[in-house]
Amino acid sequence: MAEAASVRAAIGDSEFDRDTAVTLREPGVYDIDLSAGWTIIGAVNGGYLLAVLGRALADALPHGDPFTISAHYLTASQPGPAVVRTDVVRTGRTLSTGQASLFQIDEDGNEVERIRVLASYGDLGSLPDDVRTTAKPPVIPPVEQCFDPQDAPDPVPGGSAITDRLFLKLDPTTLGWALGAPSGKGEMRSWFGLADGRDPDPFALLLAVDALPPTAFELGISGWVPTVELTVHVRSWPAPGPLRVSITTRNLAGGFLEEDAEVWDSADRLVAQSRQLARVKLSG
Repeated sequence: MAEAASVRAAIGDSEFDRDTAVTLREPGVYDIDLSAGWTIIGAVNGGYLLAVLGRALADALPHGDPFTISAHYLTASQPGPAVVRTDVVRTGRTLSTGQASLFQIDEDGNEVERIRVLASYGDLGSLPDDVRTTAKPPVIPPVEQCFDPQDAPDPVPGGSAITDRLFLKLDPTTLGWALGAPSGKGEMRSWFGLADGRDPDPFALLLAVDALPPTAFELGISGWVPTVELTVHVRSWPAPGPLRVSITTRNLAGGFLEEDAEVWDSADRLVAQSRQLARVKLSG
């Protein structure tokens, strides 16, 4: 993982922006070349895919900010050409709703749907400042006391190109798995940013909720943990600076677990929340 850049990339002019940009082919249809730089164990990361579809919907809908977006991951996406098709479900004064699907051509020449989302968009800048909450930011040691994913004794099997594009500093109390002594608590916490120093925006929040190592690692389970369904609530435009991400799971049953994520900005505001259902490959 690269360290935070000394020269910061601007929002709209960063690797993340370029790699999630979609090109309008015709009304409601967008083309994109999914970058291999956002893969883990050969598959394209789910948060990156969510940002891609999120950008397509921001163009298709009259509102530009995702408020809530729910995605079902149908088949594993691969780097390379893809098409996104969008539909406007409803438009209103404060919220608009749309759906989108991403398709790729498989090895047999058939078009395959990879992911389908339903989302509501609005204007985060128009929201009132009133906040009433019992939520508290996660307690994470200072950045200099945290660790990169590459500090683990063994690399991730199959490779993890995405970590080269992220600024991740993981809480050492959630890294027992890297030392062969998982805590069994199902927790993962980290400082989060983009390696080129680009400040976060709502689309980066869609990436952040699915960018940390799986909580399954701290349950003593290794290997790929593919997302089945992921819902993200974006609560506010994040302040500049690094984010703090906290992810927990309480229940692994029948080969599936849930992950609840909170994303906090540098102003101590809860700017995004998510829940996902993921599949776990159990031994035996």
